[in-house]
Amino acid sequence: MELVGWTNDRLVAERIQRLPKDEWVYSVPNASIVMAAFLHVAPNGMRFNGGDLGAWYAADDLRTAAAEVGHHLRREVVARGVKDMSRTYRCYTAALHGDYLDVRGAQSRHPEAYDSTSYSTSQVFGERVRAGGDPGIIYDSLRRTFGVNVAAFRPRNIRDVRQTDHFEITVSAAERRIDVRKLSR
Repeated sequence: MELVGWTNDRLVAERIQRLPKDEWVYSVPNASIVMAAFLHVAPNGMRFNGGDLGAWYAADDLRTAAAEVGHHLRREVVARGVKDMSRTYRCYTAALHGDYLDVRGAQSRHPEAYDSTSYSTSQVFGERVRAGGDPGIIYDSLRRTFGVNVAAFRPRNIRDVRQTDHFEITVSAAERRIDVRKLSR
């Protein structure tokens, strides 16, 4: 266990202390998946969280999730200067509990949540919502018309997490198409 602690930053005390102890999820199926969303944070954060503490991001359906994932994969393709890229992703379902701040259809009232090129103002907005005790934010997808996304800030509100299928997503730097292929079990 000690050796794993040296090589697995999920077990590093400093990182886990970023999350209040009463928010920790353990002793339930896929607890490590939930905790990873909060503890393995992109250095510059995501739409509604900074680089210190993550959030659980989800979509209302598979097409919206693929559009969101494909968008970020394409950004990586461009940043790396490669022609295209394929990655395999696991799909999870979960029940989200709580009364989430709903900013769907409110782009004019919450422009800070909907910048399509920068997360600087949406991160401030999201962290303010988190600090206020809200469980998260429901918002319109910027990558798929009529798609709905959620950013959940409270790990304990993410329940009944189940792995479903695996998908391969392929994108190209030169075109907007996102190819999604369900992989056989």
